[in-house]
Amino acid sequence: MTDWIQQQWTRFTIWHLFLLPISWIFGAVVRIRRAFYQKGWLKSHRLRVPVIVVGNINVGGTGKTPLVIWLAEQLLLKGFRPGIISRGYGRSTPGCMEVFVSSSPDQVGDEPILIASKVRCPVFVGTDRVAAGRALLEQYPECDVLISDDGLQYYRMQRDVELVVVDAVRGLGNGALLPAGPLRESKTRLNTIDAIVSNGPVRAGDRFSAAPVVEMSLQPKAFRNVLDDQLRADVSDFLNKNIMAIAGIGNPDRFFQQLRSMKLTFSSTSYPDHHAFKPSDFSRFDGNIILMTEKDAVKCKAFARPNFWALPVGAMINDELLIIILNKLSALRS
Repeated sequence: MTDWIQQQWTRFTIWHLFLLPISWIFGAVVRIRRAFYQKGWLKSHRLRVPVIVVGNINVGGTGKTPLVIWLAEQLLLKGFRPGIISRGYGRSTPGCMEVFVSSSPDQVGDEPILIASKVRCPVFVGTDRVAAGRALLEQYPECDVLISDDGLQYYRMQRDVELVVVDAVRGLGNGALLPAGPLRESKTRLNTIDAIVSNGPVRAGDRFSAAPVVEMSLQPKAFRNVLDDQLRADVSDFLNKNIMAIAGIGNPDRFFQQLRSMKLTFSSTSYPDHHAFKPSDFSRFDGNIILMTEKDAVKCKAFARPNFWALPVGAMINDELLIIILNKLSALRS
């Protein structure tokens, strides 16, 4: 069903005769809500440090988490002391909570644990991102900038820098708002942000807005064993082996295509984004090497077997993006 919906969002079909009127209503509600925040009729809150929001205007995975990790690492190198806040999608516990590598995905979500394992800065989750930001700053008063993983539409929290990630392959789909298309906000929203990050090469003719577009690529590293994090493997270790690649992310095809580019031959199974993996999901894959994303590995760590391997990736981004962000932060300090 999910794949069918994604296909409908790439074009216009007979179904859109019924869906477009709903999209127009949805769009009106979105515009009114944002206007209310802009005019102060709905209350928004400013945290005591600058806030950088990394989000998107369309549903589905676009690659925000690698960008958040890259940005935190770059800010650390520049002498900043960043903190990261996230909603913690899929978590079962209320309130705000600090995230550690040892945290349970059920309590804090999968992506925050992955982020906490990658960067040397505090990570907090909370449905109320303002409360999460305040809790982080109270616990770590030395932090001087916050990165919000997602939250572009969370106008209750004021922000100073807005970055939008766009999947280079999917783009903005048919350009329609939900439910006729994949967009949470109109394409004109992109005219108000600081930069667009294209996950993949920008296609000829693509021009999303007046905002600068910076390309991002995800570079694979050595495979790591999910059961024993100290074990590493190279592509050659998996050649001529029975491989099952699994992915429970927003765009599984991106992961599968990456494996193909590494000359691996495999079968594949995809699951919904943020799928809560359990041991029974793998019972039919006995005898196979299981390859997965790092995000999925977080949820499989508790029952991992020696044949579970994750493929780490790192974001490669043009320096132009960091310059845009540093200039904005510098202006705020003056």
